Amino acid sequence: MTNAERNRQELETVLKTNLTSGLTEVQVTQRQDDGRNVLQEEKPPTLIQKIWRHLSDVASLVLLFAVALSTYLAVAADGGWTKTIVIGSILVINVLIGMYQEHSAEKSLAALKKMNVHEVTVMRDGQQQVIDAADLVVGDVVILSGGNQIPADGRLVEATDLRIDEAVLTGESEPVKKTAEPVAEAAEIGDRVNEAFSGTGVTQGTGQMVVTAIGMNTAIGSIAGMLNRTKARTTPLQKRLNQLSSRLTAVAVVGGIIITILGLFFQGDTLTDALMIGVSLAVAAVPETLPIIVTISLSHGVGAMAKQHAIMRRVDAVETIGGVNVIASDKTGTLTQNQMTVTQVWSVFDSEPTTVGNGPLQEQTKTLMQLMGLATNATREKVNDEWVEIGDSTELAIVRWLAAEGLTRADFERDALRVAEDPFNSTKKTMATLHQLPDGRALLIVKGAIDRLPLKQSASEQAKMNQIHDRFAHNALRVLAVGYKYFDTMPNTPIEDLQHDLIFAGLIGMIDPPRETAIAAVAQAAEAGIRTVMITGDHLETAKAIAKQIGILRAGDQVITGAALRELTDQQLTEQIEAISVYARVSPEDKIRIVKAWQQQGATVAMTGDGVNDAPALKAADVGVAMGITGTEVSKNASDMILTDDNFETIVAAVSTGRAVYQNILKAVEFLIGVNFAQIFLMIFAVGIGWGAPLIAEQLLLINVLADGIPGFYLSREPAEARNMKRPPISRKTSIFADGLGQRVAVRTTTFIILTLGVYSLGRFGLANNDPAVGMTMLFFTLALGSMIDIYPIKQRSPLSWQGIRRNPALNAGVLLAASFVACTAIFPWLRDAFQLTALPAINWLVILIAIFIPSCVLEINKRVKLIKVKSPMVLDEE
Repeated sequence: MTNAERNRQELETVLKTNLTSGLTEVQVTQRQDDGRNVLQEEKPPTLIQKIWRHLSDVASLVLLFAVALSTYLAVAADGGWTKTIVIGSILVINVLIGMYQEHSAEKSLAALKKMNVHEVTVMRDGQQQVIDAADLVVGDVVILSGGNQIPADGRLVEATDLRIDEAVLTGESEPVKKTAEPVAEAAEIGDRVNEAFSGTGVTQGTGQMVVTAIGMNTAIGSIAGMLNRTKARTTPLQKRLNQLSSRLTAVAVVGGIIITILGLFFQGDTLTDALMIGVSLAVAAVPETLPIIVTISLSHGVGAMAKQHAIMRRVDAVETIGGVNVIASDKTGTLTQNQMTVTQVWSVFDSEPTTVGNGPLQEQTKTLMQLMGLATNATREKVNDEWVEIGDSTELAIVRWLAAEGLTRADFERDALRVAEDPFNSTKKTMATLHQLPDGRALLIVKGAIDRLPLKQSASEQAKMNQIHDRFAHNALRVLAVGYKYFDTMPNTPIEDLQHDLIFAGLIGMIDPPRETAIAAVAQAAEAGIRTVMITGDHLETAKAIAKQIGILRAGDQVITGAALRELTDQQLTEQIEAISVYARVSPEDKIRIVKAWQQQGATVAMTGDGVNDAPALKAADVGVAMGITGTEVSKNASDMILTDDNFETIVAAVSTGRAVYQNILKAVEFLIGVNFAQIFLMIFAVGIGWGAPLIAEQLLLINVLADGIPGFYLSREPAEARNMKRPPISRKTSIFADGLGQRVAVRTTTFIILTLGVYSLGRFGLANNDPAVGMTMLFFTLALGSMIDIYPIKQRSPLSWQGIRRNPALNAGVLLAASFVACTAIFPWLRDAFQLTALPAINWLVILIAIFIPSCVLEINKRVKLIKVKSPMVLDEE
């Protein structure tokens, strides 16, 4: 009994099937109880769950409390519905914006389902039948031919020149040559050459396979399961804003308790009055427009990135990409050109290899090109001004090499007509062609693996040839050899029997070369404090060579294979992760482990990928980056960002934009919460000393939403600060108040507390006879206009200049618009009455005019003093 027969018998025994006649209908019916050949999808959240997710953050809960309280007062104490309507509207707008961000729901499993074929040809009861792929069961015998999609996982029992494209699972674009012969067990999908996997496609040849796994038990089903289990991490910005909201809320709660106690027990206020002040304090505590400003900033970043060939699927990923400090990049197509290229040629025994494109062609090289071109089936034609290439990637490299020298396969075939061919297969690893020459002779050409060519040469020639081959292989080149033989007349013998005693013609070395832009981008990323690592399904030596050329693999860095990686525990991998720069022959599970190991070290990770196998890791990464040209729908739907040019350089450009967006969001935080903190302490202090509430809720809403909100919207248009990509990334553990923000907020808050209390007391007691309305009106305009104007020293970290003020026209228009709204409350009596303001004499307006510029002056002085202290004056952005 042969090995093949023994293998078939073992498969029939284990799977309880017949590989010749297939399953019987009875067996099929019994096995269908084990489930259908479909992928299970995670249940999506309901609309109520989505709404609650947006209402459950701290800021929204505070606003909910304010809505509930103002509604109670409107009903029980006839307090009016203005507060309820205004606060409720703001809350609804914030929720709608959050829902809009999630409009592109997760579609990864849906895309995976689309990859499942609908019909498949099987052998059952001794006859071929066409059935729905969902009805396949383990043990079914499936008929395969070119163009078919594999419907389940299985072992091949027949394979004739069978090649399967497994890029969706392995990430490697070259079809895999398959065999039905028994092979040693392998962990990596790319090495399991006698198996076929669901979701892959037959590119050529025919075969049969027996189904070994269906549905969620397949390799693609395993990926679907990981997608279900893998949850996206909270972004650093979300965490920081949640912490900020918690702090503001804590201050508001403590302040509310203090105010209620003071009002009820020391000021003699009624419960209604105390609750009214509580509503005002809640409104003062929450920066109502911050979520909208953050969304606008992120959306502006989305637009900017789209112009740079990066499409953001999740709006909040714009900020996250700016904080990335590790980029785990696939090799093929992202760091390399995804185009095999002939780079080295050797055709003369007494000379060294030559680099393609360096100098004129030697006569022996021209002969080598002719032989390689004649023994090639790939084609390259221009259709509608675009080059259309068809064929194996290795042969296409030869065709492009010819084209670079102005040669074509057709040119050679005019004088050497092909009359016979022995196609390439994975067993013999060679291809042969026989040609008729004009002088009546025949030419036999055999190209393929060097150890399979039947060459006639001396020991010294063979040693030299092997030496050059090993040198090529050490440099991660794919090596192809060619030999030839002349016949005086056309032989009658089959071409298979002619292949012996060949004359050696030469070797060519091919590689998928790195993108030039990728080399510069990796260097730029390193300058920005970002570590780039390579994760690829390719072989280790190839990965190492490319990584060295690009600058990823540095002295002292480690490389590791997927097999070695699986020997490490999660703890060991986490401990060693920072030393490893290249990962080769990895599986989908390996990629997730790599991402999570970096995250355990506190890193913010961007992961690139294009295949189905990359989808779980793309989802697990802080920013999943899919390829727009070569990427599958599954990888795109699992990602946060899609590169429309598949270029690594685009990722680095997106990081720069993301950093600028984050800087502008921090400026918005500084701009809004400084005034919010001042409002909280102003309310507590004024009530505590017996002045009562110096501002009502409607006035606070007007300041927070219009006076500060409108100019704040345009902070998103501020260009990046100088040296944006010269600074290290911001750690996930870094507080939102780091890098001097806390000090600046403290200075601004203190300035406004002192200023507003001073203006209120001067207006109420100095310029009027204890008239709270005068003090309230002067306080309102000082706070509204002053907090609006000091956006200018906040909008840039460098010293303010006239050129810097003019640089963002949209912000200037926003300030004018907001100032116009505030001015209307002073001009129109009905608006004054609605906001409980009063008319002021000229002297009061003079005081306000002086007061509104004080915060800006203080902030600019503080900025310049800090620059002097650190002795590193910043370069103006416009320079």
